[in-house]
Amino acid sequence: MQRFTSGSEFEGRIGYSRSVLCDGWVFVSGTTGYDYATMTLPEGIEAQCRQALANLETALKFAGSNMAHVVRVTYMLPDRGNFPACWPLLRAAWGDAAPAATMIECGLMEPQMRIEIEATARAL
Repeated sequence: MQRFTSGSEFEGRIGYSRSVLCDGWVFVSGTTGYDYATMTLPEGIEAQCRQALANLETALKFAGSNMAHVVRVTYMLPDRGNFPACWPLLRAAWGDAAPAATMIECGLMEPQMRIEIEATARAL
């Protein structure tokens, strides 16, 4: 088993890995729209979704996978009414490799967070 970090301060403070590679599977923790280089969170659902997808893609790459190998994804939003604004970004991110998916309306760690994305993928 291999564990990977993004460098986010949350991982050390809370005690989790961004992604874990185990038996040919990659498990990516819930990933928000934070820019981990600056630890800033953009405003708005679309900007946060775009950054969360970029963070997810980076986590997959570190663990030896990519977006085309994602088989399951969970979207968590505090306001399900914001989800349709993400659809064009999600379609573009997944292309023809659309994974099985679930959207859950729930509270997130910080009130300014608009989306969190968790994924499971096969390693390359």
